[in-house]
Amino acid sequence: MNKPKKSRAEIEALVHTTDQVYLVGIRGYYEDTMGKPGQNDRGIYDDAMFLVAPGEFYSFNANTDPSVVKKGVSMLKPGIYPYRKGKHGLSKPGGGYPALRPATPGEALPVVRDDVGESTGVAINIHRGSYNSTSSLGCQTIYPAQWDEFITAVYRLMGKTINYHLIEN
Repeated sequence: MNKPKKSRAEIEALVHTTDQVYLVGIRGYYEDTMGKPGQNDRGIYDDAMFLVAPGEFYSFNANTDPSVVKKGVSMLKPGIYPYRKGKHGLSKPGGGYPALRPATPGEALPVVRDDVGESTGVAINIHRGSYNSTSSLGCQTIYPAQWDEFITAVYRLMGKTINYHLIEN
């Protein structure tokens, strides 16, 4: 899978921020080249995520949508959200693996729910997807072959939190 090709200058032009280190998610990045042309699909890595830091710039294949269309499933609304180091899959044996969790009170973020409308979602994490699925019921996921590079770089560069800018293509 080829990584997204936007340059640092293109990302900086999209996101006007004074943050030194930040993440940018672009929903529908590959909307004309993956899945059904002209639309952002679910269940495929047709989105992109970029990590921007002084002297460093990374791109990753990502998913910013739920894997399925199902009543009540949440999708994070575009916006800017703080994230912190944490774990995903806390209820699994071993207590989960390193990921990013919302750094908001109660880990709450604004979402749109299928067939329900706007509401609040909890624990909309940024975590590793799988090869057979994007593994998301509202979370933001990274293509599994790129996960180790992603989480290692983010953890190394971020302070206590990192802002995640989610935009629509």
